[in-house]
Amino acid sequence: MSALTVEHQPQYGSGWDGLVRLWEESDGPEGSRVEIIEGIVTVSPPPDGMHNDIADELAERLYAVKPKEWGIYQTLGVAVPSREGLYVPDLVVAPKQLVRSEPLGYLPAAASELIVEITSKSNAVHDRISKPAGYARAGVPFYLLIDRWAPVEPTVTLFGDPQNDVYRPLSTVKFGEPFHLPEPFDLTIETAAFSPD
Repeated sequence: MSALTVEHQPQYGSGWDGLVRLWEESDGPEGSRVEIIEGIVTVSPPPDGMHNDIADELAERLYAVKPKEWGIYQTLGVAVPSREGLYVPDLVVAPKQLVRSEPLGYLPAAASELIVEITSKSNAVHDRISKPAGYARAGVPFYLLIDRWAPVEPTVTLFGDPQNDVYRPLSTVKFGEPFHLPEPFDLTIETAAFSPD
């Protein structure tokens, strides 16, 4: 199943506020993700079992090393109004107090410490191009891309040092190789668990 787009409708008004109203009132099928990507409301199908298992494995490892005042969230929307984006990443590490006090149902992306996207076949291009540009624009310190559908073979890439809409790739490994997340996490992840074999 592919991602679907929703045409912007005049009754919601123009600009960021109109997009957010459309997003808030858009209902996708059970388990799907409704996001705004470059000003277009997009509905993606629910991720498959392996996708969810990778998110679970990574979250479990992150819980052991994250500061107590940070949470790990799997359905938290993050906003990048300057790129007309409201994304729902696979994992967001952010201060609990900011998440608890946010009344809008989404957090400014800039409040995140780490964002993780795990590619799905139907929307991998968004995770590789559009979303990292938004996260970099917002100043998210680290973006972790777990690319199950990379053109040659599955990879894990950590991006950092955001400048405008661009990240610098800090490290890339193939599935099966150990991967290190630097401080404040200082965590080595065995990516063999990311393969279904």
